Order: sequence, then C-alpha cells, then structure tokens
Amino acid sequence: MIDENYKSEVVSFYEKANIALTDKEILRIDYADFGINNIREEGLNLVVYVNNNRYCAKEMVLLPNQTCPEHLHPTINGRPGKQETFRCRWGKVYLYVEDNEKLSEERISVSLPEKNKQYYTASKELILFPGQQYTINPDTRHWFQAGEEGAVISEFSSPSDDASDIFTNPNIKRNAVDKINV
Repeated sequence: MIDENYKSEVVSFYEKANIALTDKEILRIDYADFGINNIREEGLNLVVYVNNNRYCAKEMVLLPNQTCPEHLHPTINGRPGKQETFRCRWGKVYLYVEDNEKLSEERISVSLPEKNKQYYTASKELILFPGQQYTINPDTRHWFQAGEEGAVISEFSSPSDDASDIFTNPNIKRNAVDKINV
C-alpha cells in the first residue's frame, strides 16, 4: 500500500512542473511499484490522459533518483510494439536505450538500483533536460532514472498496453492501467 506522504510528494512534482491536474486525475495516479516493493528506488508515477487504439498520452513523475525498471514494448501478432516519445518537462532524466555495448557502471552517470542491478543492460545514455525529447522505437530495451531533484516527463506514444511489456527483471509484475479518457 502506498502511503499518503508518498502520494503527496508525487503530486507536488506535478505542481512544480506547472502540470494542471483535475481532482479526478489526481485520484487516478498510478503509483507503480512493479510488484517488487522497492518503489522509492524502482517505481513510476503516472497519469494517463488518453489511451485508445490510435494513441496514448501520459504525464510521469520520478522522485529523486527513482528508476523505471528496464523493459521493452514488444511486437505482438504482427502489430509493432509501442513507440514512445519522452519529453522532459521538469528536472533531469537519464534515459538508457539498448545498443551494441555492454552496460558498464563506470560509463553511466547514475547509480543502478542496488537491489536489482543485474537486471539493467541498456547502456546508451541520453540526458534530457526540460524541453528536450527522445523517441524510443518499438522492441527497444530501455530504462530511465530521475536526477537528484526528480523529474516530470510527458509521454506521447502509440497505444499503451502495460500488461504486454517485457521486463528484464523476471520478478516484476505490471498490471495494465485502465484505458482512461478523462
């Protein structure tokens, strides 16, 4: 169960970024702990504005140094996996996408989550500051972490199906977020 202090802290980041949310949206924030009970280190907090069969839009908050675990959005039954564009709105985001290099902790700017560091492999580092964005192609392994002050990220993508995401960590359990049109 997520405590009220944690929830208030997340909402304060939306406010810092001047992201206006309705009361209904605040009540529907998804505090994703990925079933590993390590939310302060590995988690993601998000509001889904729209997710239909054509497109999806979300606002995501990462608390200071919080990491969204490594995953990919797979092709299913010939339909390409989710393509997503991350746009940093506030703070700093360290985004890692797979490439041909082996991940080396000496070559990245952040610390891997200690409890599950063996499940992080994507090594191409991109640092996004407010106003910068990057598009992640389908079937691309990726993970991201907020800087020391936290981060707010807008996501614009093809339809999102969280239940089909493939996580590198086999212990992660991700429930699908309801398709919401607020």
